[in-house]
Amino acid sequence: MLLNTVGLQPLDEAQVSRVIEMAWEDRTPFEAIAYQFGLKQDGVIKLMRTHLKHSSFKLWRARTYGQTTKHAKLRSGAVTRHKANHRVKQF
Repeated sequence: MLLNTVGLQPLDEAQVSRVIEMAWEDRTPFEAIAYQFGLKQDGVIKLMRTHLKHSSFKLWRARTYGQTTKHAKLRSGAVTRHKANHRVKQF
C-alpha cells in the first residue's frame, strides 16, 4: 500500500490506476501527479516499480528519464495541455 505525502492517506486501486495512466502520458508532468495525488516524482517511481512488470517499468523509466515534458519547469511555453488533443477518453 502506498501513502501519499499530503495527508498520508493510502491510495485506493482506482487512484493507483490513474497515477499509472498519468505517468505513462508523455505530456503529464510529475507536478500534476503531485498536485492531484500528493506523490512526488520519487513516489511515482516507487509506485510504478511495485505495480508494473519489471520489463514495463524499465521501458517506462527509459522513456521518462530526462524527458522535458515530464517536468513543468523544463517544458516549452508552447505546451499548454497535459494530454494530446487527438486522444479522447472512452468510458
